[in-house]
Formats: sequence, C-alpha cells, structure tokens
Amino acid sequence: MRFIFSVLCAVSAVLLASCASTPPANIDSTLSPADARPSFLSSLTARFKTADVDQTIDLDHDSVDAHSGKEADLWNRIRRGFQIPELRTNLAQAQLSWYLARPEYVQRMTERSKLYLYHIVEALEARNMPTELALLPFIESAYNPQALSIAQAAGMWQFIPGTGRSYNLKQNIFLDERRDVLASTNAALDYLTKLHDMFGDWRLALAAYNWGEGNVLRAIARNRKAGRPTDYLSLKIPTETRNYVPKLQAVKDIIAHPEKYGLTLPSIPDHPYFVTVTTTRDIDVAVAARLAGLSVDAFRALNPSFSKPVILGATQPQILLPFENAQMFEQGLKTYQGLLSSWTTYTVTKRERTAALATKIGVDPATLVAVNQIPAGMRLKPGSTVLIPKAEDEDEDISAHIAENAVFALEPDGPDTRKMLIRVRRHETMAAFAKRYRVSVTQVQAWNHTKRARLTPGQIVMLHLPISKKATIVTAKLRARPLPAAHKLTARTVKLKVQTPTIKHKTQVKPIKALANRSLPARKIASN
Repeated sequence: MRFIFSVLCAVSAVLLASCASTPPANIDSTLSPADARPSFLSSLTARFKTADVDQTIDLDHDSVDAHSGKEADLWNRIRRGFQIPELRTNLAQAQLSWYLARPEYVQRMTERSKLYLYHIVEALEARNMPTELALLPFIESAYNPQALSIAQAAGMWQFIPGTGRSYNLKQNIFLDERRDVLASTNAALDYLTKLHDMFGDWRLALAAYNWGEGNVLRAIARNRKAGRPTDYLSLKIPTETRNYVPKLQAVKDIIAHPEKYGLTLPSIPDHPYFVTVTTTRDIDVAVAARLAGLSVDAFRALNPSFSKPVILGATQPQILLPFENAQMFEQGLKTYQGLLSSWTTYTVTKRERTAALATKIGVDPATLVAVNQIPAGMRLKPGSTVLIPKAEDEDEDISAHIAENAVFALEPDGPDTRKMLIRVRRHETMAAFAKRYRVSVTQVQAWNHTKRARLTPGQIVMLHLPISKKATIVTAKLRARPLPAAHKLTARTVKLKVQTPTIKHKTQVKPIKALANRSLPARKIASN
C-alpha cells in the first residue's frame, strides 16, 4: 500500500479567551506530557527543513530529510512577520492586563498550540500575510480544535456551519473539516484575504471576521452618511467586536516581549510537529491509534475532524501523526492481519425507534445509541444513516456515496400525530383548552409560536393530536372539499364529533381571530 506524506504543522504561541472577562468554553483539555512527546520534538530538530505549505512529499521519490528551518525558535519567525500597525488604546491595555493576571492560562494555551502553530505560520508566510493572524486562534478557541460555541461555531478558527460550507469545509456525519487543522486554516486564510481585499485594512478585516462583512459595511455606510470617519476606531460596533482587535494586540505584546511581562514562552522548534498520511481503506480510530503507537486521546488530539469511531478511506482522509509514529503506522498497516474496520452503515426507510431498529438489524441497542449519539426520547427520521457493527463475515468498506451524502436526522419519539386547527370555545381558558385535548399549555404555545397565556373565543389554535381511525375518516371527508382562499374566508364553523364522521355546519357572523393575527380557515381541520 502506498502512503503519501505532506509536511504539516505545529508549534505555537500564546493564549487567549473568546470574551473579555472569562476564558472560552472547552479549553481545559490538554495533552498530557506523555502524549505531547517532547522528546520526539527534540529528535526532529535536525531532520526537517521547511516545505511549502501544500507541498506533498512522495516518499517513493523524495525524503523529508532534505529540508531544514532557518530559525532556532518559531517565535522569532512570528515576531519577524508582524505587519499590522500597533493599537494603543485603553481597551488594548485592559486586555493585556487580563492575560498578565493569568500566567498559568497563558502557559497552558501556548503548550496546546505547539501541535498546530508551525503550519499556520508556514501558510501565512506563503501568502505574505501578517503573522499576527497566527495568534487569532488564541482569541477564537484558545487553540482548541474541539471548541464549539453556542452559535455552533466549531474548530480553532470557529467557523459556523454556513460559512464553513461557503469555504468548502465538508460537514457530514463522518467528518467535520471545521475542526481539521489543514482545511480550516486554509479556509480561514482565504476568508481573511477576501475581507482584507474588501476593506483594505486589517483592523476592519478582523472586525468583519468577528461580526460579519455585511455588518461592517453597513457601519461604514452609516458613518459616511453622517460625515464621520470610517476607520475601525470610529465605527459603532458591538462590545465583543470592539474588544476583538485589542485582544489580538494584547497577545501580540506578550509574544513580542514576554520577558518584559515576566513570562517565559515555551521553546518551539522551527519545524513541523507532524506529517500526514492517507489510505484508501476504512480503518477504526482505535486500530489506527494502536498501529501508530498512540493512545486514542493523543490520536484524536491530532485528528479532531473524525467524528465517528471509523475513518473512511473513500474520503481520502488526511491522518495527522508525529513523524516517527507515521513510520510505525506505515509498517504496522502493511503487516496487520486483523480486520481494519469493524463498522458499516444502515439507512432507515421510515421513522424508526432505536430499540425497534436494533432488534430488526440484530445489533445491541446500547451500542447503536452510543455510537450514533442518539439522545433519549428521540427517533430516526426516514433516510437517516446510522453506523452499526459489521457482521463477522463482512469486510466491505463504506461507499463513497454514503461517505459524501449520508444524513442523520432525529425527531421527538412521541406518538404519531396529525396537525389540527381547533376553534376556541366561548369562555375557554388556555388551561381548559389544553386539558380538553390532553396536551400541556407549553405545547399549545410552542405549536402556535406564541407566549400568550390567554385565548379569545373563536380563535383558531393548531394542535398536534394522536391519529385515530375515526379522526382519519373525518379528515378524508374534509379534504375532499377545497378550502377557500385565505382572504375570502367566510365565518363558518365546522363541528366535528369524533364518535361519528357526521359533519354539521352553522353560520356565524362573528369574525375569527388567529393566534398569529392572520386569517385562517374557521374550521376544525386535521391535516398531515
């Protein structure tokens, strides 16, 4: 089997928080000293030279021994590449004071960034971009590739799902490239380049990275219309964005003069910490870690984008490993006699409860729930693909089609229901109305997108009620009659008796009020 290695990254800088007063969430998980393998870092000093960021080294015809860094320490490269003008404001000083009051935090974050910083510096230099941008992940995620914000921004560079897709970061049930070191870095630098080209100023570009280019453009337009300056310091922007560039300045000051602030930065050799390998076969994460001589936690720290216990060969995965471990992985894979992957997939064709599905396909329910992270009280929607253990005699890899197109969708595991539009009776309270249909007030409010606790006589309320045989018969008869257009509705009431499909009509002059303040059919209707 042939392996392709591309020299990558790693070593680093200082820390940072995503807010002015508290550190970002999910930043305390760091590699243990054993997993960090400092002895390996030392052994690489004379082995590597710098390679182009995206250079692929084919070990059949080339060697990584042909390259070597110029600097004794990566911090010198970062300082030498500073280009963004200094920002000397009270906010910048306040952010600097915040970090200086937390030296342990700074030390912990700089240690974490060792795995990734070299690649980012290489990428910035290749694009002739300011090396201050290598410090942005301290602000965004504290250099934690597993970081996930409340807004679902993920990875070191904190891409939200939509922006990630715009910059070709794959996101599916097997892979999230927003967490991938190489892919997310290239996407982030593409985005920052676009923003700098748009605004012609790195401070405005950084504000747009945090707040969105549309918001910055509108803020500039407002200032221009009012005859005010349109530079970064003159714009009216939210507090988080107002603190964003000062945070970067604070970290830059620490990196530029650590001794001035009584801090000592860890020595970071000017060479990659790890390389990448790829294989065309599916392989379990546990098997890959074992073949590489790493713990599963250490393996995942370098490969956070693999979200399942199996790595799919059909995705042409980039597996990041320390160089010596990559050699071990290559040799181990060539001689391994066991099953590389113990997982396959199953796609459901209808709504499925996990217990019923597990019985149907003969897998352990607990395994099905744990591996696919199915919360309690949820069931699978039609078309969802789940990961399941392979049969003992099965050795087929997961197809490229499944790898690229599989979806995973859940819904609450309640009884099958049907939407019904119900008219409120005279003098009926919300509690009485909910009790009449055996639902809660909270459900009524949620289904109708309202927080109101009072109902008006004649008001139309939407409910989700269990399907019954008789209700289905009535629904069919009502659906046979076309509904009038909303603006031509007459004030008629249709009374339904569940015990019989008989339908009675009576005229009513009083107009109908809907919860959403819009006209709705004044009928008691059940619909899908």
